[in-house]
Amino acid sequence: MKAARFHGQKDLRVEDIPEPGTRPGTVKIAVAWCGICGTDLHEFLEGPIFIPHPGHPHPLAGEDLPVTMGHEFSGVVEELGEGITGLAVGDAVVVEPYFVCDACGPCKAGNYNLCTRMGFIGLAGGGGGLSEKIVVDARWVHPVGDLPLDEAALIEPLSVAYHAVSRAGLTAGDVAVVGGAGPIGLLTAAVLKGLGITTILTELSSARKEKARSSGVADHVLDPSQEDVTKRVLELTDGAGADAAFECAGVNAVLDAMLDVVRPGGVVVNVSIWGRPATVDMQKIVLKEIDLRGTIAYRGDHAPAIRLVQDGKVDLKPFITGRIALEDLVDEGFDTLINHNDTAVKIIVHP
Repeated sequence: MKAARFHGQKDLRVEDIPEPGTRPGTVKIAVAWCGICGTDLHEFLEGPIFIPHPGHPHPLAGEDLPVTMGHEFSGVVEELGEGITGLAVGDAVVVEPYFVCDACGPCKAGNYNLCTRMGFIGLAGGGGGLSEKIVVDARWVHPVGDLPLDEAALIEPLSVAYHAVSRAGLTAGDVAVVGGAGPIGLLTAAVLKGLGITTILTELSSARKEKARSSGVADHVLDPSQEDVTKRVLELTDGAGADAAFECAGVNAVLDAMLDVVRPGGVVVNVSIWGRPATVDMQKIVLKEIDLRGTIAYRGDHAPAIRLVQDGKVDLKPFITGRIALEDLVDEGFDTLINHNDTAVKIIVHP
């Protein structure tokens, strides 16, 4: 079968590899669509990062280079391993792409997204969605019913957004600011809107501002280069400030702004993965008693994220801005997202 394999920095090859076989407790999935994630781009440009270095296999996956990439994928169940119940051949599904140990403190406490040896399918090994077929443990497989499989490929990043929103403790009627209208920022805004939260989004890029407006995920879209964001948020909240803010850009100026726009006692959730250390104005946190919280991946968030889409509270169609074949992955996928990133939100690949 065909698969996109990472061999090293800027060395991603579409190759023929053996089709995986099922084992007891696993499910074979014919991949329909796989999204290209920002993490994949970082691996391509700077890796290996999460991908194991040569000679140092991941402790749970047991693999090092080369690995098949892709962790945002949907597909159809093709074969069931021994002992599988609750799934059937032909089911449309998505995958929570984890390796976890089930033995460390966080795992035993139910916080498997904080597993001390955690890895991701499509990065740590175990195959990946940028291939024709994949075999995964049944515990990670989530049926999506009649949800279109191209949209279903976005359930994984939507679950990232859902988990981030859950970290803020918001309720319907609250006000939240999202800093950055990249894929995760837009999906975070979509979750907030779907949960009945007034959503203000800040962004510089004209194309991304237009996507935020046309998709309807934000009640207000602000451009920091054109207006005073803090002043405008105070105007929109009758002087109170936002109940929560979400840093989705990995940019220090955005983090600073999120600390400014929340009300005293508010919450700032850092969603982005930073490529370098950030500086934090601790005085802002102290004087306003701000809670600055991290968030990583998801934990039990796929099912409620799927329901948001099935119930019509989140529309994923506007965020799919490109559909390509596996053979065009680098030239039409990675190149577009690296060198023309404000022209695309999510490019999905049909292996």
